[in-house]
Amino acid sequence: MTPTPAAHIGDATLGKAADENFPVAPFFLPRAWRGDLMAVYGFARLVDDIGDGDLAPGGADARHLGLEPEQSDDRLAMLDALERDLRRVFATTGEEPHHPLLRNLRPTTRRRALTPEPFLGLIEANRQDQKVRRYGTYAELAAYCELSANPVGRLVLALTGTTSPERVRRSDAVCTALQIVEHLQDVAEDLERDRIYLPAEDMERFRVTESDLAAPSAGASVRALIAYEAQRASDLLDEGPALVGSVDGRLKLLLAGFVGGGRSALTAISAAGFDVLPGPPKATKPSLLREVGTVLRRARGER
Repeated sequence: MTPTPAAHIGDATLGKAADENFPVAPFFLPRAWRGDLMAVYGFARLVDDIGDGDLAPGGADARHLGLEPEQSDDRLAMLDALERDLRRVFATTGEEPHHPLLRNLRPTTRRRALTPEPFLGLIEANRQDQKVRRYGTYAELAAYCELSANPVGRLVLALTGTTSPERVRRSDAVCTALQIVEHLQDVAEDLERDRIYLPAEDMERFRVTESDLAAPSAGASVRALIAYEAQRASDLLDEGPALVGSVDGRLKLLLAGFVGGGRSALTAISAAGFDVLPGPPKATKPSLLREVGTVLRRARGER
């Protein structure tokens, strides 16, 4: 199999930004911000692709991380190798990072004085995905989101120099909501990977079994469960307008895009009658624009 050129390793990963529920680095941001956001996104997407087994074929990512191509399927080994390369990003001496996406990340971490903790959290979340397939309680799921989602919002605040305790709190709520929304969209896909992110306590409450989630379409109990979890995400997204209202300029639009993306995804789930089993309900562009406008209007009232 022909090796993938190093220059194109990151391109395939970064190209997935267009498929996200929210705009990653929209055109209206300053070029420096866009570059830094895409550098962070490239790392986050790479971690998830390793954890989900969605790497490009050929083993190029493994080679860049110092492993043999056939080790691409050993997700824990890949995550360990990625952590070693991340340590090189933050080291002041020694080798340069090996993977192109991490070499691209290094200038951003130095320019913005980023710390390793959020990046390590993302790696640990994907390690957890290899070991934990079910969540008993919402508290357990929220702890997972603390690793898998909340670091992304904290990095956005750090990149833009707007970190504060209150913004971090609101950002964590929004990011946890976005993670829950993604889980709701991907119930069927996650089940194929033997993962269920719906808390077992909620499944029991709504009398939903794993076999119910494997059906071609959702029955009344599954729809009720999805509606319940969607409302939980919606309540968390209520922290969004205050977060958006606390910042100015183009960052306000970016954060409104994140919150609006979550809202429009929830609208799509509701429009599907909360039947997420045939496939992930996707938000439309008009819906996204409407929701962003609503968030911005509400943000003005929160100032």
